[in-house]
Amino acid sequence: MTENTHYHDDHGHGGTEIQPANTGVIWRTFWILAAITAVEFTLAFLMHAGGFRTSLFIIMTLVKAFYIVGEFMHLRHEVKSLIWAIVVPIIFIVWLLAALLTEGGSIFELR
Repeated sequence: MTENTHYHDDHGHGGTEIQPANTGVIWRTFWILAAITAVEFTLAFLMHAGGFRTSLFIIMTLVKAFYIVGEFMHLRHEVKSLIWAIVVPIIFIVWLLAALLTEGGSIFELR
């Protein structure tokens, strides 16, 4: 046993073994998020501004946010009911914002 793989508490007693860092998962997450961001930048330069492009950006941003939460906050490894308890209200909030923006825009055009 080497000093690098074990630690000792203040009283000199041995503790549990320290696990090596799992950097592979972090790098895989980095490359997935970098690929989605690269697609976003490509679409920003290739597509004309409009509602469709904005919708794609919002969807890709939500995908990245859910992936980050699932990976780094370990939500991916929780029970499915907890995941749905978090995702469903977010979906309704996004729908509410879209509905309010649509209705607000139509009311603004009527006046």
